[in-house]
Amino acid sequence: MAFVSSDDPAEPEFAAAAVKILIAGGFGVGKTTMVGAVSEIAPLRTEEMLSELSAGVDDLTGVEAKTTTTVAMDFGRITINPELILYIFGTPGQDRFWFLWDELAQGSLGAVVLADTRRLDSSFAAVDFFERREIPFVVAVNCFDEAPTYTPDEVRDALDLDPYVPVQLCDARRRDSGKEVLLILMEHLIQHARTQLVQN
Repeated sequence: MAFVSSDDPAEPEFAAAAVKILIAGGFGVGKTTMVGAVSEIAPLRTEEMLSELSAGVDDLTGVEAKTTTTVAMDFGRITINPELILYIFGTPGQDRFWFLWDELAQGSLGAVVLADTRRLDSSFAAVDFFERREIPFVVAVNCFDEAPTYTPDEVRDALDLDPYVPVQLCDARRRDSGKEVLLILMEHLIQHARTQLVQN
């Protein structure tokens, strides 16, 4: 929990809410890029060079030029406002590291599923992961330059998402675009919490 102090010494310090968020998705969709773009601190990265050992193990279809991979997690932090700090954890994308997702998901309030329209099928595992654990999530479509363009509704239909799951087009390289995705996630989490209160 972080504490924020006012410039006025007469005002007491108050605790800023610290929220854990995951950035998930398939291999090479831009998770490390997004964490690095939005983080206000130097991000922690656990990237390693792809080697001959990954041949026949990792599917590089559509990302043949990729030379590194996240082997544990990425970590960054962003202060949305003085009362809200997000701790952002990027998950590894390769199948052989998915066992780490359960550990990373513990204590998380929500997630961003990053998608690439050139390989939209790589998003199904992440969508299924969060649906099964009832962790609220949004889908952010990383608009690669050479990727086909689809509307959010077309992506929603292709991923068979519930109508209340937000879908947002973004550029994972741009801080303002990534921050907009995170704000949409925060709004979604608030709405989800209100719905839960009404149902209970």
